[in-house]
Amino acid sequence: MSPDGQAERVADRFRTTHWSLIIAAQDRDSTEARAALAELCESYWYPLYAFIRRQGHSMEDARDLTQEFFTRFLEKDYLGAVDRDKGKFRSFLLACCKHFLANEHDRAKALKRGGGVVIRSLNSHTAESRYRDEPAHDVTPEKLFERRWALVLLQNVFARLRQEHEQAGKLKLFEHLKPFLAGDSPASRYAQVAEALKLSSGAVKVAVHRLRRRYRDLVHDEIARTVDDPALVEAEILDLFAALES
Repeated sequence: MSPDGQAERVADRFRTTHWSLIIAAQDRDSTEARAALAELCESYWYPLYAFIRRQGHSMEDARDLTQEFFTRFLEKDYLGAVDRDKGKFRSFLLACCKHFLANEHDRAKALKRGGGVVIRSLNSHTAESRYRDEPAHDVTPEKLFERRWALVLLQNVFARLRQEHEQAGKLKLFEHLKPFLAGDSPASRYAQVAEALKLSSGAVKVAVHRLRRRYRDLVHDEIARTVDDPALVEAEILDLFAALES
């Protein structure tokens, strides 16, 4: 791809950041933007569910509060309620959630919540099973949210990478190479994959290099969608790995 083509691709991605989706969603007639924003909420529901649970709410209350938060978020009640300083999308989302919790008094209406907007992934039993596997309670709600954000982002990147290979008719190659994304592997592992794919070990090493490079590109790409300034991307990548190590 030419430098001009690369610049155009980056510009296109920044035109579809999470922030631009929020701005576009303020138009009630923009069904496409609202659908995209709903998908965005689907990715962030569990980090916020875990944050609310760590605040001391029961499983049932956390489920209802998470659903209600996203209902109000999609209805734009909270887009103007919190001073949006842009920057990090997840920081904005967490600030919105804190604002919502601070002003949520009528818990008795939990069963009537929903407003017709349903987060399809919000399965309370699955969520609670995941929550029980979270680290010890000395981890603050904010740190838990950051860790969940990092894992969700990497899961989205992995899904995109898999989809690209599937669309290219290279799913078998991807399934054999994906373990190499975890880090360096012994030479015997390359030989095993080479034999399974009927390739040389050298060809497998080249394919692994390309896969890792594409993975890094997609991580950069995905993070770019969560900030309003391209200059913040590298700092966000450092934050991502710091969140995983905390």
